[in-house]
Amino acid sequence: MMTMSPRAIATAFASLLLMSSAFAQTAAPAAKTEAKAPMVHTAASLECSKEADAKGLHGKERKKFRSECKKAAADKK
Repeated sequence: MMTMSPRAIATAFASLLLMSSAFAQTAAPAAKTEAKAPMVHTAASLECSKEADAKGLHGKERKKFRSECKKAAADKK
């Protein structure tokens, strides 16, 4: 019966570990790209964004303004 040296066993084990991590790294980005769908913005949303830009709003103020603007646009319909 043939015996294997400890160095050969260690090399084979390290190769298996490196191969498994390579497969894991290539599979993750492919799953992420499939899950994202393009955002579809309504006309009211785009108009509210333009108004917020014109007023120079940022952060919480912008979010609050856009929320109120979109609600007002929905009520008009």
